[in-house]
Amino acid sequence: MKDLAGALAQRRAQHLYRQRRIIDGPAGCRLQCGDTTLLSFCSNDYLGLANHPEVITALQSGAELYGVGSGASHLISGHSRAHHELEQALAEFCGQPRALLFSTGYMANLGVIMTLTGRHDNVFQDRLNHASLIDGALLSSARLHRYAHGDMQALQQLLEGHARQNSLIASDGVFSMDGDIAPLPALLELATEHDCWLALDEAHALGVIGQTGRGSHEYYSLPENNHRLITIGTLGKAFGTSGAFVAGSIDLIETLIQQARTYIYTTALPPAIAHATLTSLKLIRDEGWRRQHLHDLIRRFTEGARQLSLPLLASETPIQPLLLGDSAWALQVSEQLQEHGLLVTAIRPPTVPPGQARLRITLSAAHQADDVDRLLEALSGLGLDKIPL
Repeated sequence: MKDLAGALAQRRAQHLYRQRRIIDGPAGCRLQCGDTTLLSFCSNDYLGLANHPEVITALQSGAELYGVGSGASHLISGHSRAHHELEQALAEFCGQPRALLFSTGYMANLGVIMTLTGRHDNVFQDRLNHASLIDGALLSSARLHRYAHGDMQALQQLLEGHARQNSLIASDGVFSMDGDIAPLPALLELATEHDCWLALDEAHALGVIGQTGRGSHEYYSLPENNHRLITIGTLGKAFGTSGAFVAGSIDLIETLIQQARTYIYTTALPPAIAHATLTSLKLIRDEGWRRQHLHDLIRRFTEGARQLSLPLLASETPIQPLLLGDSAWALQVSEQLQEHGLLVTAIRPPTVPPGQARLRITLSAAHQADDVDRLLEALSGLGLDKIPL
């Protein structure tokens, strides 16, 4: 029998042990943790909608209309009018013919890859992809090929070595730990040249990048409704609710309904959540000032970090990684910031590669300029400009 206690002790010794915080109250920039109020810079609530009064009201009215649980899977009796209307609205938002709701982003990524590929097929992935994309390839039994982060020449060579086989390219749209944006035009060009699917995980892109928050294709001014592109989005980030969806061609969505195990064999998302998400989607469309304010804060932070010579990775998104390298040091800095009333999580292996521990600073439209200045002031006193990387 495996020595679990010994393995846990080893994780502690390597500064890789993880602990949960108990938060008393709603998600937001200011979190109540016991008797302490912390200014948080580690949420994915990019547009500040998780505690928006209109979304809360919509959730309440959705519960009155549909109850709490859906009661069954989508294919039995759990597919409500709220689910159906949200799928239609999300398809339109992403510029795709149809969309399909999943209970989580993890299940959406697994469902797509496991449905479209199998033994003797190929999946090509960026090395910094989210774990759910990697796990989807492993569970599909397809051959997994991983290329260096953002290296389109390496991907081209891999594709040329596996011509005339069913293949799928998968990539984050915005990379969750580095915050950079995938080269979608080049990915689409390679997918077209080699007759591949392209699954794009837009979890950290939708609502955030693009003129109206429609994600990577809008950011790059690419045409909508490309039949090779599969858009995968989550609702627990910029949308402020919960769940996920896949958007793509009519045939793709019908195939997922028929074959995706992570869609078929699970209880449907609570319909009240779908009802509330229709309201958050409307806010994303109508309140462009949230996105503008968020990008103003991003510029304020990156310019301030540059003036302080902080070891910040290049990113124009709300994800601003402060690369520290050593896990123990990352934990120490996170604890020092908490002493100043600031919550910034230390990210350590295996979430990031060994030697690349960091503080993953995330900004929200719910932050104010003074909040960003307070964070920069606290960081300025920690000697981070002298870190040997």
